[in-house]
Amino acid sequence: MYKSIFMAALLFAAHVTHAAEPPVNPQQLRDLEQRVRELEAANAAADKTTTRQISNNFNPAISLILDGKLSGFSRDPDNYALPGFALGEETGPGDEGLRLGESELVMSANIDDKFYGQFTAALTPENETEIEEAFIETLALGGGGAVKAGRFFSHIGYLNPVHAHAWDFVDQPLVYRAMLGNQYGDDGVQARWVAPTDVFVEVGAELFRGDGFPAGGAANAGKGTTTFFVHIGGDAGASHAWRVGISRLDADAEDRATGDATAPDLFTGNATITGVDFIWKWAPDGNPKRTNFKFQTEYFARDEDGTFDPASSGTPLAHDGKQKGWYAQAVYQFLPRWRAGLRADRLKADAVDAALAGTALDNAGHHPKRASAMVDFSNSEFSRLRFQVNKDESRLDQKDTQWYLQYIMSLGAHGAHAF
Repeated sequence: MYKSIFMAALLFAAHVTHAAEPPVNPQQLRDLEQRVRELEAANAAADKTTTRQISNNFNPAISLILDGKLSGFSRDPDNYALPGFALGEETGPGDEGLRLGESELVMSANIDDKFYGQFTAALTPENETEIEEAFIETLALGGGGAVKAGRFFSHIGYLNPVHAHAWDFVDQPLVYRAMLGNQYGDDGVQARWVAPTDVFVEVGAELFRGDGFPAGGAANAGKGTTTFFVHIGGDAGASHAWRVGISRLDADAEDRATGDATAPDLFTGNATITGVDFIWKWAPDGNPKRTNFKFQTEYFARDEDGTFDPASSGTPLAHDGKQKGWYAQAVYQFLPRWRAGLRADRLKADAVDAALAGTALDNAGHHPKRASAMVDFSNSEFSRLRFQVNKDESRLDQKDTQWYLQYIMSLGAHGAHAF
């Protein structure tokens, strides 16, 4: 467009400059006018091409999360067990020594004006690739509603939908390790609604296949798990924000395997988990860049009812057990790049019948607990170095001092994290 105006100005200037000269031939004027129209059409086409080239609305954001650790333990991590709890896979303290953590390759973008998509591949230290999340989500249902479908982390609790690189500590709380296999994710569909109110109110429900722990075996024809959650939150003045959540998970299991892979324990029945979470954040005038504080706590209670077959003995035993647990943690950013945090964990499982004595479900009179402290340095929002120490008393008659050095690096574009 600007080129056309410039050409027209040149033509006008030429006409003024040569006003004393003989008038231009009418055919020459028509030729000049045609040339201006051709330039205008060419410029319009160039503008459209340029717009396509610079528009990234539908180009995927791609990021790679790198994670690595150096760990040390005073007890053998290979013998880890939580008395009173049958644990899912990879729920121990990890490997000792130098170890590449789980890296994440993330791609996300608006598919069109109605749908958003995200794909997250987990690259394990064993050189295996797992699909961690792969889902689509609606953008324009209206009325505060949204639907998600595919594979994703459930929105129960506060920490469950948060990816590992965004955790405030190296490892998950004990209650997540014991009751959700670290983090509950599965294939399913989610519907949620945000109310049109000044206070944040979100209500949602999910239906999952039922393959992930604490479910198993894709019971009920591949519809083995249902969840329900409510989140309420808001601001308290310019410097404070809070959120309260209530959630429930109902999972059916068919021969859910735990323990030794060669001779696993098998559970068939129902597991119901009820959770409550509370988060409070403080930042001066709402600006967390220099200093901020976050407190979070969650409580879960689980009721399992069914049969438990220890070490696949072929003799299923009746099991009706209840477990509960909680954690509380506080993280304070005392300088623009430095944070420190403390965390406390507690678990308790009810005593079992004599028939189940000596199995993984026998608490042996022990109630697992752990205390953790960490300090981390973030040179930018894309890099973090962390040191953490755990005083772990979760195992029976064993106190374990655990320490970790961790790096987390983010390459490429990565979306902002939720509250």
